[in-house]
Amino acid sequence: MQTLVLIKPDGVLRLKIGDIISRFENKGIRIAGLKMISVSKEMAERHYAVHKGKPFYESLIKYIMSGPVVAMVLDGKDVIDITRKLVGATNGAKAEPGTIRGDFSSSIDFNLIHASDSIDSANYEIPIFFKESEIINYERVDKSWL
Repeated sequence: MQTLVLIKPDGVLRLKIGDIISRFENKGIRIAGLKMISVSKEMAERHYAVHKGKPFYESLIKYIMSGPVVAMVLDGKDVIDITRKLVGATNGAKAEPGTIRGDFSSSIDFNLIHASDSIDSANYEIPIFFKESEIINYERVDKSWL
């Protein structure tokens, strides 16, 4: 199973890339794809299409395009549920301590990270940011303890 994670511009500009990636690696989640990108308007509109027509849609588009983003494809058993727990509640002010947002964010507007919320979302979102050839399938040396 795979999921998409984006470290948003505030996470990149606040130098939290390593802190965030280490949370996933320390949990035993495999990184199958990883790159830093500038999100185009087309990518942003496709990614946030579900929010089109909502009052905050334009600000989402503008924000995700405002700086570099680190895009990741994470892979593993129950990776979507595990990732969502590690990320925490959307509003950083309400996220539990110990989660990425709970430790590094204090708002809903600048919440550092996006993570797909379902298999359907992951299957829709991953191809927006990654070509199939950019996702690497490999075995972990220590997979026996997973």
